Amino acid sequence: MNKIENWPSSATLAGSAWRKSRHSNPNGNCVELTVLPNERVAMRNSRHPAGPVLIYGISDIAGFIRSVKEGEFDDFLR
Repeated sequence: MNKIENWPSSATLAGSAWRKSRHSNPNGNCVELTVLPNERVAMRNSRHPAGPVLIYGISDIAGFIRSVKEGEFDDFLR
């Protein structure tokens, strides 16, 4: 994955439609995503909505999601 930007403030993305997985727990320990212009995706920690974000190209996120679905990271689970 090639990060396009590192650590911009979430405040710079005011008005973005953030979403998290329907499987997320109610404690707020979640990753939230929003689609940005120019085929980019921003990620943030739902516990810190005004905190920093990571921005990736949409093709990088698509590759990551495919890898997760294919079980590439299953060894992280206990």
